[in-house]
Order: sequence, then C-alpha cells, then structure tokens
Amino acid sequence: MQTMSLNPIPESASVFQLKGSMLAITVLELARNDLESLDRQLAAKVAQAPNFFSNTPLVLALDKLPADEGAIDLPGLMRVCRHHGLRTLAIRASRIEDIAAAIAIDLPVLPPSGARERPLEPEPEAKKAEPVAAAAAEPEIRPTRIITTPVRGGQQIYAQGGDLVVTTSVSPGAELLADGNIHVYGAMRGRALAGIKGNTKARIFCQQMTAELVSIAGQYRVCEDLRRDPLWGAGVQVSLSGDVLNITRL
Repeated sequence: MQTMSLNPIPESASVFQLKGSMLAITVLELARNDLESLDRQLAAKVAQAPNFFSNTPLVLALDKLPADEGAIDLPGLMRVCRHHGLRTLAIRASRIEDIAAAIAIDLPVLPPSGARERPLEPEPEAKKAEPVAAAAAEPEIRPTRIITTPVRGGQQIYAQGGDLVVTTSVSPGAELLADGNIHVYGAMRGRALAGIKGNTKARIFCQQMTAELVSIAGQYRVCEDLRRDPLWGAGVQVSLSGDVLNITRL
C-alpha cells in the first residue's frame, strides 16, 4: 500500500534562490614556479599569524607567472596551500597550460584581473609566555584595532579577531574589514565589511552613512541601494537578521 504526503510540494515550487554576497577572499599571487620556496615562506608567515591562515578562502593568481617558467604542478601547489590552512576556491590564469591544469581537476578559472589590488600583510601575533600552571582555556579575543588617521582611497585595513574603530573619515575606494564590529566616527564613504568570517552578530556603526558598500557575514548592500534608504547620510547602525541587513538610526 502506498502512502501519500499530506502536503505535497507543487512541481512549480522553487527549491533554491540565487543570492549575491560579498565575501573576503585572499589572493595569493605567485611570482615564480618554486613550490619549495613557497612552502618555506608560507611557513614563516603562519608562524607570525597562525589564526590568519585558518581555513582561509583563497584564489591562486597565476597570471603574473613569467611565460618561460614552465607548467606548474597545480595539485601540488594546492596541497602546499592547504597544508598551511589556505583553501583554494579558484585560480586566476592566462597561460594555456595553467588553465588546462585547472580544467583537468574541475577547478574554476577566473580571468586576469585589471583591478588594483593591495598587499595584505597579516599582523604578527604577540607571543605569550607559557603559564606555570595550567589555566582554563579562554576564547581568543583580540584587542580592538583603533585607527586615528583618515583612511584614504586604496587603503585596506583589517581587524583580525576583533573590532575595528576609525575615529576619522573613510574615503571612497577604501576598505574596512573586521572579524567583529566596525565603528566609524566620521564620514563613511568607502566599503565596510564586518563579521567577515561568518559572525552574524557583528554590527557596523557610522556617524555619517554614505558608504559604497556595507556587509555583515557576507550579506551586503551597495551604494545604489543605500542611497534609497531614508537614513542615507545619517548616523546609523547596521545589523543582520537572517539574510537581511537592517539599517536603523543611532
């Protein structure tokens, strides 16, 4: 005897939605085809800032490799990156051999970028003395990063593991990133991305909201949308409810 669902789903009912999101992706731009040197140099970076290299999403940029460097061992390159906590999502390439290697392992290929990218230097983490006696483990909370000078276009500032406070203005083309909250006590005219590692409780606070983009945990609103908000130019806080960004007056 067959049983029937009491609430059958109509054939026309959608089972998915396509949504835009803004994620913080690290780009590793390779200058030479030398995996041994890459392994050593990544190990040195990890020793300085191990938490930055914890399951970090990565795009491998191979488009700056010299034409005479020879074909790269793409699976081997990905293993080196994975060993140091970098998870490869795609490559950026222009050489035929690199594109073919990515296609062979079903790895997405992005076109060469014409955008200006800024070097991202993970901040060295302070070394702590070993405790004499074992103590209860505490969650790692980093001090708030405070910026007291204007943030100019082209600058990228990242507060890893904590909040970011900017006491002055943020120019168009500048980018603020934080694992926690972002506070801007001047005009916010650039991009602000809070909770970039998935913290949905993070918030953005601005004394004057005229941003190019605001994002919390990957959900974002861009300038064209923000301008239609009645609180454009006002002091606001931005929070996340589900997958909806809410903007309310401070």
